[in-house]
Amino acid sequence: MTNPFGSGFAQLSIATLASAQQLGHGGFALTSPAFADGGELDPCFTAQEEDAVAPPLEWNAPPAGTLELAIIVEDADANAACHWLVWGLAPQKGKLLEGEVPPRVGKNAHRNSEWMLPDPPLDQEAHNYVFQIFALDLPLTLMPGAGRDELVAAMKGHVLAAAVLTGTYAREEDEDEAWDEEDA
Repeated sequence: MTNPFGSGFAQLSIATLASAQQLGHGGFALTSPAFADGGELDPCFTAQEEDAVAPPLEWNAPPAGTLELAIIVEDADANAACHWLVWGLAPQKGKLLEGEVPPRVGKNAHRNSEWMLPDPPLDQEAHNYVFQIFALDLPLTLMPGAGRDELVAAMKGHVLAAAVLTGTYAREEDEDEAWDEEDA
């Protein structure tokens, strides 16, 4: 599989779970009404906003034989830091609304079972947040709160198709931070 995400691609879950043939298999795709593939995440989905939530996601019908869908979101520019683990999604065309709580959620890199808000360091270029959806040939038996390693192990060898959507985000100094520094 070619490397469309930069140096962090090899660390993403999709690199070990899906082949090039499975990526987009049968037209399987992941989109968001909030951002285009490769586009910038709105601050309302990041640590820049106090009441930020997960972005809305939509996917088309997975291939025949799919019994469950799972989503993993990782930062390709921060050692594939896990931002969200979701599974238990019905094997059909579907969506998650902005801020919607999915059926089953695992622990992110901060060991919380929720959307981990993107918050890259101020002095870095935009990070690539890679939303990966997987069509699985079995229903997962993991309990909510499982970690990425557990989810990936349960999915290994059971991926029928996968799709990817990338959103970028660079943290900007807000006016309050700039004002505080000027007053110091």
